[in-house]
Amino acid sequence: MLKTRVVTALLLVAGLALILFAMPPLAAALAFAAIAALAAWEWGGLMRQDQPARVMYAFVLLLFCWQLTVAAARLVPIFLGVSAVFWILVAPLWLRFKWRLAGNDFFGYLIGALVILPTWAAMTALHAVSAWLLLAVMALVWVADIAAYFTGCAIGKHKLAPTISPGKTWEGVAGAVVGVLIYGAILLSFSPLAGKLPLSIPVLAMMLVLLTAVSVMGDLFESLLKRQAGIKDSSGLLPGHGGVLDRIDALTSTLPLAALILHFLRS
Repeated sequence: MLKTRVVTALLLVAGLALILFAMPPLAAALAFAAIAALAAWEWGGLMRQDQPARVMYAFVLLLFCWQLTVAAARLVPIFLGVSAVFWILVAPLWLRFKWRLAGNDFFGYLIGALVILPTWAAMTALHAVSAWLLLAVMALVWVADIAAYFTGCAIGKHKLAPTISPGKTWEGVAGAVVGVLIYGAILLSFSPLAGKLPLSIPVLAMMLVLLTAVSVMGDLFESLLKRQAGIKDSSGLLPGHGGVLDRIDALTSTLPLAALILHFLRS
């Protein structure tokens, strides 16, 4: 099992590096769209749909990605804004009241599009600015996850959401915040952006804390949906790692917000 996880992880890293640094923006956007389509197929599984419905949903979201790329790029900031509203205002209520995805229900498909499409749009927008920028935001999520895990293991006592993800603790969240703040400080110290951002240090710190908070929200949201669907992983597409949604759960909430912040900074 460990060997499988390691081999899959190495292939994922190699694939990500290829997309980020070897592909032009349009090709990368199409690669990200393929990832979004796989995530959409898994979303259909969370809704307990049969294979034809899942494949159709994946195809529809792939078409949406293509249309946004070639004909409606101006709508991307709107998608990012709606995503931010969902993760900051709606998702906490969803977790609080433990709402469920219905079966063959338009609302469930709509929520899936709201989760997946802005993630694709954010990946495309951030990559178009800089592959390193996209990688830096993704790394923020990874740092938060790793810091939360080790802090929770060391001193975690107070459960964050015991009925959704029993392993997560408030101490782990605090560790994630500290880890991300340190990561941000190091990144800015060695980045060409140091001293050029039109934001004060306290504002940057608050943005990092917000991004960390929504990353936790994305993780918990997918955990709730899987628990309600009675499955451990969103799929078996990635041997030893579950599915695509399992790998991008926290990214679905963090990337759109980061891309929206960047949009306002550049406008």
